[in-house]
Amino acid sequence: MSTERPDSGLRLILGSGSPRRLELLAQIGVVPDAVRPPDIDETPLKGELPRDYVKRLARAKAEAVPAAEGEIVLCADTTVALGRRILGKPGNEGEAAEFLHILSGRRHKVITAVAVKRGGKIWVKDVQTTVAMKLLSNPEVNAYIASGDWKGKAGGYAIQGPAGAFIPWITGSFTCVVGLPLAETAGLLVAAGYPLYGVQA
Repeated sequence: MSTERPDSGLRLILGSGSPRRLELLAQIGVVPDAVRPPDIDETPLKGELPRDYVKRLARAKAEAVPAAEGEIVLCADTTVALGRRILGKPGNEGEAAEFLHILSGRRHKVITAVAVKRGGKIWVKDVQTTVAMKLLSNPEVNAYIASGDWKGKAGGYAIQGPAGAFIPWITGSFTCVVGLPLAETAGLLVAAGYPLYGVQA
């Protein structure tokens, strides 16, 4: 796939410091012109549902990223939801282990919201994937915690890492679980006029 953007003059700004999102964009031939991670408060509001939470954060991130004329901003937010409960990024090993024990042997949802900003307009779309986690033993949890792979990961795990061995099946978008649903992201970029695949919409 070509990453050339002939005659568009548009620059893509990724509002995320996640290396996983950079890798996912590369899968569809997109290389951001700049990376500008915003600094926002990610605390859920009282009684806020997981889907509303990620949509609010994705939009807030896009709004917080400075952009000049001709720049398109792409932001995303991912959370793990067990019913109405939001399992964000664990703050320490103890919380990460708690999350894994809560998810062990159960189904949960991973929700990623994507926001694309161009000028004064912001497009937002959320994607939900159902994930099954096998029943985990204490040695499995302890070994995963010791690996450090849980750090910075919603729900305390990353499906594309060693924890992939804990996931027997998913229903929905795999890239949503990793942190950026590619089909929906591509659609939003095209809607914003970004010349995906070297073709300007």
